[in-house]
Amino acid sequence: MSRHVHTGDEEAREPLLTGNDHLEPHELDSDEGEIIFDKATTNIRHNSDGNAQRRLTYEEAVEEAGFGLFHWLLLVVCGWANASDAVEILCVSFLLPTARCDLLLSSSDMGLLTASIFLGMMVGGYMWGYLADRRGRRRVLVVSLTVNGLFGGLASVAPWFWLFLLLRFISGIGVGGSIPVIFSYFSEFMPRLRRGAMISALATFWMAGNIVAAGLAWLVIPRTWARFSLGSLDFQSWRLFVVLCSVPSLTSALLFRLLMPESPKFLMEAAREKEAIHVFKAMFELNMWGKGKDFPEFGLRTSSKQRGESEETRTQGSRGETLGCILKKALVPIKQMFNGQLKSRSIVLLIVFYCISFGYYGLWMWFPELFERIEDGGSPCANVSLLSPLPNQSCYPVKTAVYMEGFVIAASNLPGNIFTILMMDSTGGKALLSCSLLVSSLSVMLIYLVKTKAQSLALSCVFSGVSVISWNALDVVGTELYPTHIRSSALGFFTGVARVAAITGNVVFGNLVDTNCAVPILLVSALLLTGGLVSLLLPQTRQTELT
Repeated sequence: MSRHVHTGDEEAREPLLTGNDHLEPHELDSDEGEIIFDKATTNIRHNSDGNAQRRLTYEEAVEEAGFGLFHWLLLVVCGWANASDAVEILCVSFLLPTARCDLLLSSSDMGLLTASIFLGMMVGGYMWGYLADRRGRRRVLVVSLTVNGLFGGLASVAPWFWLFLLLRFISGIGVGGSIPVIFSYFSEFMPRLRRGAMISALATFWMAGNIVAAGLAWLVIPRTWARFSLGSLDFQSWRLFVVLCSVPSLTSALLFRLLMPESPKFLMEAAREKEAIHVFKAMFELNMWGKGKDFPEFGLRTSSKQRGESEETRTQGSRGETLGCILKKALVPIKQMFNGQLKSRSIVLLIVFYCISFGYYGLWMWFPELFERIEDGGSPCANVSLLSPLPNQSCYPVKTAVYMEGFVIAASNLPGNIFTILMMDSTGGKALLSCSLLVSSLSVMLIYLVKTKAQSLALSCVFSGVSVISWNALDVVGTELYPTHIRSSALGFFTGVARVAAITGNVVFGNLVDTNCAVPILLVSALLLTGGLVSLLLPQTRQTELT
């Protein structure tokens, strides 16, 4: 619970936007606008000794803390957490060529398996985001990453398909919490002028996780030495791969628990001034390490309204709340997102998240299977018999080319990530998002039309490299469009929408890939085109200040 910290004169504080408030008329919401929400100004107060003390806004305090070693350490820790989520999600796609034989899975079963983690993410996304906005980012990250790694690892010893499915679902609940909260947490430490590039750098770690998953699959799954008996369970090499894929999440949770502080922006909005100043001081000392500079004394402009809400929440919590009251409060951020001038951008983001998630995850999770089909040449929609396992059919020896191709596609993200880091702050997320979605749509259409394995691999690399620009831009835009007190809730809601799209995409592929292969591939192309056009309606957020 938030603590009540008196910081002096109440009238100098600006209230937060709440469910009953509206954005001021002077808010800019056009393509040319650089400021999305009104910002506070610095004022001077006197402390108990009568000395003047600066009272800084959040953005000014971040600037005072400097930029340096702390932010690079933060990038590594948050980046590894982001990579761990990518490993946990994408490892399923690398399991399919072998696990489908061991578990005797049909194409529909494989569709359910790839959808299971997204179903968990849909359940966990908003729940964890809401808790992060109320209880703190860091605590939620530690718990959600632990859930992800623990249940992902336990899935390796599941002897039955239904149990494997259930454990993957629970693991997905953990992933659903860490993805949106990581970006909220990370962005709230960043100076305004560096935020776009640094969030883009954080997003590049998804590529690192993708490469780790593909590399592990390539090294472990084809190996016969990784196969042994564990009681009555035949522990195949793909099960060892599942265990190894859980390690990044567990190590990420440990790093957050031991090294990282709470978000200073969250602490300020919760009126916990002393703790926020302590975090800014820790940032300053690491950033100025060896430079001989002293931490400048200042106070912070925290919110009296948020403090009152914290006290009310604590009082009600002590009396005991009904489930209905809890659910009603949990829905408040969604009502805020779709009220006033936040409404239009929320509707646009909802459409964009759905289109890109259906397209990206619907196609990406099936890449290993599609490449399995064209192993002997031909189009991705040929050789459907390869996907129907027969009784006692062996998965060994495994064709290593499938994993090599997955590794190449994962590595093809690098140019897109570099391009995003260099261009985000100057171009803005909106332009990058729209253009990359349109190019992704074209590349998917061409994947269906090509006839050779080399052409399919090349276009898949183009799709991967360009679509990562879309995700990076969406991470930046989504973070900057909402105020602090609903930021994680908003991102959690949209990731939940994205998981619905991912589930739909995988179920559609699973049911149509054998009979009407062209339908899901062309549908992906059409949805990416729709997302690219709709994203043009978003406001420009280039280098905007967080509120």
